[in-house]
Amino acid sequence: MEIFQFILEPLQYPFMLKAVLVSAVVGATCAILSCFLILKGWSLLGDAISHAVLPGVVIAYLIGIPFSVGAFFFALLAVLMIGLIKNNTKIKEDAIMGIVFTTLFALGLIMISRVTSTVDLTHVLFGYVLGISDLAAWYTIGVLTLVSIIILAFRRSFLIFCFDPTHAQSVGMPIRFIHYAFLVLLAITITGSLQTVGIILVIAMLITPGSTAFLLTKKFSTMLKIAVVVSVVSSVVGAYISYYKDISTGGAIVFIQGCIFLAVFLYQTMMSNKKKTEPLLS
Repeated sequence: MEIFQFILEPLQYPFMLKAVLVSAVVGATCAILSCFLILKGWSLLGDAISHAVLPGVVIAYLIGIPFSVGAFFFALLAVLMIGLIKNNTKIKEDAIMGIVFTTLFALGLIMISRVTSTVDLTHVLFGYVLGISDLAAWYTIGVLTLVSIIILAFRRSFLIFCFDPTHAQSVGMPIRFIHYAFLVLLAITITGSLQTVGIILVIAMLITPGSTAFLLTKKFSTMLKIAVVVSVVSSVVGAYISYYKDISTGGAIVFIQGCIFLAVFLYQTMMSNKKKTEPLLS
């Protein structure tokens, strides 16, 4: 099969064109946030919020509103619960996140098991971007593009907040506002990614690109570029593989990201070992 035919054939179908575009936008936005989460050490927070939205999705289905509305409400609820418990106990934040997200996720699983539905709610867990509607596709593209623009426009403020919040507070930056603004943007991104990769796999989308880029550079602007490239390429390639091999799109995207991370890790390890042995050889 010629390369041009390989690339153009899937794009003849509207559902595939939507899948590629949505996957690329989701990948780019998650990659940008991933860099900040890695820098801040908040990888588990993305995990917590993504799991906590499941009850909201089920409730949204029951009352007939868009899934993203219910998911966003429970994402904010999880953030508030984590903050409330943290401010009133001596329990460490990572333990609080684990308690909150597992409890809400378990509630969602219980609700799914009790709901008789003509809609396969398990798609929320693993995503189904090939079946995304036109309205949902445009919503995802529009909202996540806006999130990316906001983060990039205020990246210096978010960077200082993530890197040195004490310094940020000492120079008069509104730390509390920045903190909750970042959490809201994270919640919007997670809820907007549900139909692409689902609740389970969005965790990897929010961790792997930034981690891969962090292995390659310590300069944040370069880290952002590498993460976006890795994530977008993985998203597009994953969508193509899912078309030709009839496999899960979200699974293909995340698997490719994981393979890229492992390849970079092995390369870095080999180069590091080579540098250690060079003086001995001389």
